[in-house]
Amino acid sequence: MLRMASSRSSQMGLPAVAALWAVVVLLAAFWGIHAGFTGRRFAIALGVAAALFALEFFLAVPRVLATVQRFLAGHPAVLAALVPLFAVLLYSLSVAGNWKTMLAGAAYAVAPALLVASVAGKMRGACGDYGAAILIWLPVQFRWMYRVFPYPPPLTHTLTVLMALSTGVAAFVLIRRLEGVGYAVEWKPDFAWNFAFHFVVFAAVAIPVGMKIGFLRWAPTLARARYLPLEALGILLFTAWPEEFLFRGVLQNLLSKTFKNEWAGLTIASVIFGLSHIFHAPYPNWKYVLLATIAGIFYGRAWMKTRSLVPGVLIHFLVDFSWHILFK
Repeated sequence: MLRMASSRSSQMGLPAVAALWAVVVLLAAFWGIHAGFTGRRFAIALGVAAALFALEFFLAVPRVLATVQRFLAGHPAVLAALVPLFAVLLYSLSVAGNWKTMLAGAAYAVAPALLVASVAGKMRGACGDYGAAILIWLPVQFRWMYRVFPYPPPLTHTLTVLMALSTGVAAFVLIRRLEGVGYAVEWKPDFAWNFAFHFVVFAAVAIPVGMKIGFLRWAPTLARARYLPLEALGILLFTAWPEEFLFRGVLQNLLSKTFKNEWAGLTIASVIFGLSHIFHAPYPNWKYVLLATIAGIFYGRAWMKTRSLVPGVLIHFLVDFSWHILFK
């Protein structure tokens, strides 16, 4: 599964990533058929999801990313936005059948790419960088992009997240080539310590605080045990990885450069991450904001110490998964 990239790093190879991609797509197909979704519309929606997932997942293999970046070096950089653009056009024309949402989806795919292309050669933290990040984040935060992917209803969130992450990767990893994102499935010797330390200390802080303010209640259950594998996969791939990419790999990265201070970048990004949870019921959910801000500090510190998304993603995943089965 993992190959040695150097004496200090192990990276997941292309065959392993391809196998995992295929497993996830097949699970989605079986789930859809089991839920009663069949026919041409479902097949196209699943194909669009598979294509978007392939873009972001395969680019997490360093060799693949380097090859694609070399190819784009001799071509217009905005070509990187073609995959999310074609995906949303195909979906809109063949599944949704709504020209208004098609135009909105096309603009969503292209606008961030054009913004980061406009600041090519400038130091990270330019206005175009923040503009692109805002354009990627806010339509998802306020659920505007959910209207672009109405079918099948249970996959609306997943398709929206895949579109957002693909657009973000195209803009910041392929076009902007933002340094220090850490967008690679790899493992280094210090990752285990960073993962364990940040998770344990966060749990020691967040659990007492969460129970004190009435946000958490100890209620372990195995009632949903049969769904745990799929839920775990969903949390890891469609919550932890996208959010860590946006809030740590992009936003904290940019803020640290703008303020010329990593701790300032960490603090501001964590507060923004916390505020992004305010709309969870009951609104305004300040308890969730507080705990999410604390979590963001630990996730962001793990990224800051390792310059990789992987430790923070694993901490984020384990926090959400533990909350899911141990607390209410």
